[in-house]
Amino acid sequence: MANRSHFNAGHIAMNSLKKTGKNHSTHRASSEDRPEKTFHAVITKDCCEVLKKLPDNSIQLIICDPPYNIQVAHWDHFHDYREWVTAWLKEAERVLSPSGNIAIFGGLQYQGEAGSGDLLSIISHLRATSSMLLANLIIWNYPNGMSAHRFFANRHEEIAWFGKTSRYFFDLDAVREPFDEETKATYLKDKRLRPESIEKGKNPTNVWRIPRLNGNALERVGHPTQKPYAVIQRLIRALSYPGSTVLDFFAGSGTTTRVAIEEGRNSIASDIAPSLSTYLEKHLKNMRATNPSPFHSSPLPHVILDEKHFVDHPVFIGSHGRRVKVSFPGNPDNSEETLEPASIPV
Repeated sequence: MANRSHFNAGHIAMNSLKKTGKNHSTHRASSEDRPEKTFHAVITKDCCEVLKKLPDNSIQLIICDPPYNIQVAHWDHFHDYREWVTAWLKEAERVLSPSGNIAIFGGLQYQGEAGSGDLLSIISHLRATSSMLLANLIIWNYPNGMSAHRFFANRHEEIAWFGKTSRYFFDLDAVREPFDEETKATYLKDKRLRPESIEKGKNPTNVWRIPRLNGNALERVGHPTQKPYAVIQRLIRALSYPGSTVLDFFAGSGTTTRVAIEEGRNSIASDIAPSLSTYLEKHLKNMRATNPSPFHSSPLPHVILDEKHFVDHPVFIGSHGRRVKVSFPGNPDNSEETLEPASIPV
């Protein structure tokens, strides 16, 4: 049966570009073109407070792992979930660049809290009020999890990936999965297939079979809802490019910052819980202890910025090389001035 991609003008055009060896207009630097140094802000603030300080069109990728509203803890209970979500979604769309993406984690299982809101509510809200495009609904499938007796045991969560515009950035080659040798040999015999495409590997599809972290996982830092490094890494590799900025305003365990460091991206991490800094310290310690990393090559020189030096982050530098004015309530106002980073090298 034919599917929508068979009649999609963009899909047909991409195939045409590939056949002629050309790149799409959203093509960015390759992984070899990594910057000399990256900057990573770590802030203990409410998500909306941080978002309002960021310039328009300044963020390439938002990793968004909000509370699922399934009432498992005090931070996961909302009087009006949809109203709360609407506030940060509006700001998130504003700060995304035209090629930007947002990946929103969530679940669709609800019972007693029916009517309060979940990932379906987020998708429905964006469909009704936003011009962003739903590029994929990714199914994160894991083999390990809790058992159940009144319903089928849950073994997946969803990640809704939206592109800000039709020019959203996507680097498939960065996340392809290699074919096994038997399959590769079979495909190479098929004259209809391009050998260079076979060597690159296959599209991982929108079903990602990646285990959840168990209690003894080496990458664990203690956060109860920590996402696996491999999941965050795939999102960052595919939806951002070296030197761009990744934002995570429900940073929790600090995993996004660690991946950004090792992947040559800048990042901004914020969470209302002060424990973010503690978790990140554990990540950095683990990163140094496992250097070279099991996930990536040795990380680039990088700078960790606290709230006081948030203004030194590259997102606040205009084309004229001057800082954009930014301040938080209760802090001295930072006037525009020539950038002279006062930060903490790592």
